[in-house]
Amino acid sequence: MPQDDAPQLYLIAPARIAASQLEPLLAPVLDAHPVACLRLPGAGEESELARIADLARELAHARDVAVVIEDHVALASRHGLDGVHLTNGARAVRFARKELGTDAIVGAFGGASRHEGLNAGEAGADYVSFGPCGPSLLGTGESAPLDLFAWWSEMIEVPVVAEGALDAATIRALWPTADFIAIGAEIWSAENPSAALSALWG
Repeated sequence: MPQDDAPQLYLIAPARIAASQLEPLLAPVLDAHPVACLRLPGAGEESELARIADLARELAHARDVAVVIEDHVALASRHGLDGVHLTNGARAVRFARKELGTDAIVGAFGGASRHEGLNAGEAGADYVSFGPCGPSLLGTGESAPLDLFAWWSEMIEVPVVAEGALDAATIRALWPTADFIAIGAEIWSAENPSAALSALWG
C-alpha cells in the first residue's frame, strides 16, 4: 500500500479483558506495528479499569504510544493517561478539556453524523471519529459513508479517525482521506492478532 500521506494506526484494546491478559495480547502488536494511539474501552469495574489503565500506560509509554480511555475523565487524570475518547460526541468535550488541560488528548465519536462531528470539533476536540465504516448490527446500524471522510478531509482541519467494521478493501478506500484508522475488534479474535493486523493494513 502506498505510504504517501498514509493514515496513522490507532489501536483499540479488546473490551472486557482482564488486566492479567492484557500484556501478552497487546505487547506483540505494539512491538510489530507503529501504533500512534491506544484506546482503552471504558466498560468494566472501576478497580479493574484502574489496573488496566496502569498496565496499558506502562506498555504504551515505553513504546512512545499515547493512551486514551473511553469516557472516564477522572480515571484518565488519576492514572496518567494521555486523554479520553468521548463516546457521546460533543457533549462532554468542554468538560473534559477543562478537567484534563490543554495538553491532554480529547477525542469524540461522531457516529455517521457530520453535524455531530462538527459540533465536537467546534467544542475543541483534538480529533473526531466516525463509524462504523461497514455493515454492522451495533448501535443504530447506520454506517459512516466513505464520502464523509473525503468531505471532512477537504473541508475540516480537525483530524479524522475511521473506525468500526473495517476490512482491507475499506481501509484501502479510506487511505487517502482518514488521518487515523482505528483497528480493534477486527483482529482480537484471530489466533495471531499481529498477523491479522498486517493482513488488514497491507
